[in-house]
Amino acid sequence: MDYFTLDSRGSKKAVSGGERKEFSFSWISFDCYGTLIDWEEGLLEALKPLLKRSSVEIEPLEVLRLYAELESRFERTYRPYREVLRWVLRGLAERLGFELHPAEEYLLAEALPGWRPFPEVNETLRSLRDQGLKLAIISNIDRDLIAETLKHFTVSFDLVVTAEEARSYKPDLRIFELMLEKIPVPKEQILHVGQSLFHDILPAKKLGLASCWVKRPGRDPYGATPRAEARPDFVISDLSELLAL
Repeated sequence: MDYFTLDSRGSKKAVSGGERKEFSFSWISFDCYGTLIDWEEGLLEALKPLLKRSSVEIEPLEVLRLYAELESRFERTYRPYREVLRWVLRGLAERLGFELHPAEEYLLAEALPGWRPFPEVNETLRSLRDQGLKLAIISNIDRDLIAETLKHFTVSFDLVVTAEEARSYKPDLRIFELMLEKIPVPKEQILHVGQSLFHDILPAKKLGLASCWVKRPGRDPYGATPRAEARPDFVISDLSELLAL
């Protein structure tokens, strides 16, 4: 497993398989939903009344895995994310056998703005800001939806890049390339943090960005994202561990 250390000068070092690499970051970019926002909890709570109404009993992890399959299918061609969520919900209803009324097809998009950050997120973001770091979000989302989500954070982000701007969804490299165009420092000074190996760690590595995987204890490491193999530079169990970098 990869992990991080500090040397006596405060330089960041990642250790993997005996290899030591030094880093010095001035920007941290974050995936939003699943990394900062508890996406899985919000998703499962939104689906619970629909499943209960149709007496569908299923393990939460099975729902998340099916969600991952459907979402990745509908993100292959760009369409607004609220439409992705609509098509995913229709697919879930068909595959799991629950009733979905036409007026409920945008239920996930309507619920998403209320989904909350993980408990340690706001305090960690404030501490990172106090250390002088610039903060960015790069997210598979529409501008209007993330505008509501940003109200849950107690710091302002220096940059927010959405799939709507890039007209593509992670792991497509275009959204990352757009972020790199907007951040005025060499990519070696950027650390990208994400919960999804598929959406975040793999494309970050392809572009030569340092990457940090958030692998929360008690959660399936893939959850609502497709399975993937990638070697992050850092692995942390929650965002507060970024403060040791």
